[in-house]
Amino acid sequence: MTQRKGEKPTISIQEHMAIDVCPGPIQPIKQISDYFPRYPRGLPHAAHQQAGHVGPLRSNLATSAASATAAAGSESDRPNEDSPERACAGASASLQAARRDEEPDVEGYDSDDSTTLGTLEFSLQYDQENNALHCTINKAKGLKPMDHNGLSDPYVKLHLLPGASKANKLRTKTLHNTLNPIWNETLTYYGITDEDMVRKTLRISVCDEDKFRHNEFIGETRIPLKKLKPNQVKNFNNCLEKQLPVNKTEDKSLEERGRIMISLKYNTQKSCLVVGIIRCAHLAAMDANGFSDPYVKTYLKPDENKKSKHKTAVKKKTLNPEFNEEFCYDIKYADLTKKTLEITVWDYDIGKSNDFIGGVSLGINANGERLKHWFDCLKNKDKKIERWHTLTNELPGSLND
Repeated sequence: MTQRKGEKPTISIQEHMAIDVCPGPIQPIKQISDYFPRYPRGLPHAAHQQAGHVGPLRSNLATSAASATAAAGSESDRPNEDSPERACAGASASLQAARRDEEPDVEGYDSDDSTTLGTLEFSLQYDQENNALHCTINKAKGLKPMDHNGLSDPYVKLHLLPGASKANKLRTKTLHNTLNPIWNETLTYYGITDEDMVRKTLRISVCDEDKFRHNEFIGETRIPLKKLKPNQVKNFNNCLEKQLPVNKTEDKSLEERGRIMISLKYNTQKSCLVVGIIRCAHLAAMDANGFSDPYVKTYLKPDENKKSKHKTAVKKKTLNPEFNEEFCYDIKYADLTKKTLEITVWDYDIGKSNDFIGGVSLGINANGERLKHWFDCLKNKDKKIERWHTLTNELPGSLND
């Protein structure tokens, strides 16, 4: 390329990037990456300096600085030339920019790696004497905005796992237009047994309520109930996590439909088994109004004469009915080891078949709390033994309404 007389020589960007911009003679740079070192993640900056990754840059800067000192007299009238200090500052800025490039992207993390979903303060207490689990939801802080106005309409709902269903769901009231709600609300599960405290986990979810579309999930936390000590309040302040997967392999036949309190007593004077149906709690809603019209049936099987059926009165529009009814079965004490007590809860409907809510079986072939309750009755004659039991959607035996 020819250069006209009087024109200044032009340097392409490629040539500019291939020369040393420090004062002194123009020299090719072997590797431009010397000016832009990139450190692998997790390796400290000092380790790279010891490994020699910055050595070429420092040597170039030293050579340039020496050249600049030698030519200081002749170059003093060039006001636009960079000084060695400015060159070093520019190189240092390049190193800092490289470090910034290697820092982890905070926004790239999952939300549960930080507190972007918010925190929840609550307390739990297991009342062993009354078989109750008290869950006090205090407040939340810094919830994730879910609405267009930058706020949310949060509420809290509780589930017991495994066996989660609408029957064991509890929820707080909804607080509108806030990211720092204060509920101070206590929700109570009744019929919680020692067995539940060993195997159950409490799932606490925070959601955003929407009037015209589905409610949105914000975050959740889970507490294994075995962490609680009986009759002691335990406080929590947990960061909310993204929704955790539910174990899909869980047997759906064990879906919980509520709890029932039953009393057993063998009366030695009358030679009969007295079965008491005391109350139910957290029954599944079977009607469109969100309630049920429950009643309870009892059978003592095998029942050759089909005379062992007893039925309580119907309680209207309730999921927590109280019955307080007792039924007597004339039977010899020795025959109790051959019998099974089957108890079912039904929803009464007019004009159509009644809906099965849940059932439970007690006897020598049962297990867990159901077997223990039966044995305690046999060992303690003339003593009323009360226990809570879980209702499942599995129909005991072959029962027809």
